This record gives sequence, C-alpha cells and structure tokens, in this order.
Amino acid sequence: EAEVRGDQRPDEIIVIGAHYDSVQGSPGANDNASGVAAMLALAGAFAKTRPACTLRFVAFANEEPPLFQTKYMGSRVYAKRSRERSEKIVLMLSLETIGYYSDEPGSQHFLFPLNLIYPSTGNFIAFVSNVENGFLVRQLVGSFRRQAQFPSEGGALWGLVPGVGWSDHWAFWKEGFPAVMVTDTALFRYPAYHLNTDRPDLIQYDRMARVVSGLQAVIAEMANAPT
Repeated sequence: EAEVRGDQRPDEIIVIGAHYDSVQGSPGANDNASGVAAMLALAGAFAKTRPACTLRFVAFANEEPPLFQTKYMGSRVYAKRSRERSEKIVLMLSLETIGYYSDEPGSQHFLFPLNLIYPSTGNFIAFVSNVENGFLVRQLVGSFRRQAQFPSEGGALWGLVPGVGWSDHWAFWKEGFPAVMVTDTALFRYPAYHLNTDRPDLIQYDRMARVVSGLQAVIAEMANAPT
C-alpha cells in the first residue's frame, strides 16, 4: 500500500488496486501482472503531486481460486477493514487484465445478450460495474474518452452476469463502497486466460501504455473534481 494524501479533502479516498497473485500453474503476465504494472506506474506518476483527495495504491493477495470471493480474499479483508475504520472511499478502481487487444473481427466473445450490444472486435478497454454504480461508469468512460485516444466501452450490469463481479471491485461492493473494474475483458477475449501460456510475449505494451496514460488523466480529474 502507498498513499498520496489529499491536499484539500484528505478524508476522501480513491483506491487504485490490483491483485498480484496468479492462478496456479499460470505465469500470470496478463492476469494480473498487467494490472499490477499499471498500478505501480500510476503510483509513480502521482507520487509528487498534490491531489485534492487522497489516492491510495494497493496490491491485493488471494484474488484467485481457491480464495476467490471468500472472506480470505485479500481485497475482501482490506475492504472490511476500511469499513470498520469508517474510511470514506469515494471510488475504487480495480485494474484487472489490461494488456491484450486484437483488431481481428470476432476476437471479442460476449455471452448473449451482451454480444448484441458490445463490439465483436477486442480492441477496447472496458469500465465495468454493477447497476448501482452506473453513474460512475458513465463518468469514468466520459472522462477517458475526452482525454485518451483509445477505444473504450462501459457496462453497468447486473452483478450476477458472468464476469461483472470477477475481481477485487466485488469485495468493495460487499462493504458498500463504489467500485469499478478496468479490464480488457479477460476470458472473453484473451486466449491464454488462466493457462500456462499467459506469458509476457502476449502483452501489447504500446496499447497498454496508452490505456494507463488515459487512466492517469481520469484519476487526476476524479481526484481534483470539485465537490
């Protein structure tokens, strides 16, 4: 955990988190070294800034099975502790598999009926949350599109839809905190998801860097937005 304390509203906290474990047998280059690398790069970018609210950068353990969505999941322990401390987390961003993109038609595979709504080409970054956080998804996507030249999609969906709650943002939902996942959609696009082939040579670093640069601008805007 690293923290850049807010200059004007230090009690308001934005958490930028990523899990650093991988599923057993997988090198985890995309899931989730890509998210951890992004989190570290963002922490470095904000280290000497003075945002209005507090930015907290956190690496979580135990996101993957067998502890996924149990009380031992690292982000679950963390969010529960934050609630017990009465912390005012105004946004949690979960950086989850953000390193793989494809311009090939049909490279994106959503389940019905999402396949009727979203693109079938996997060249975009997605902002995903539950219906309750729909306003945040719209805000984040709008900010990203204003400040980054990169395809993006937003989804505020029912939490039971497969994939919507499959990362550390889920743990913050459980404690009543607003949380959104930033993702390349993982298993709905990435051919090496949870396999021993999830290696660094599959990561598209140029596109990932553009995503991280866009996220830096989004976080700065959110952290300094007037109340």
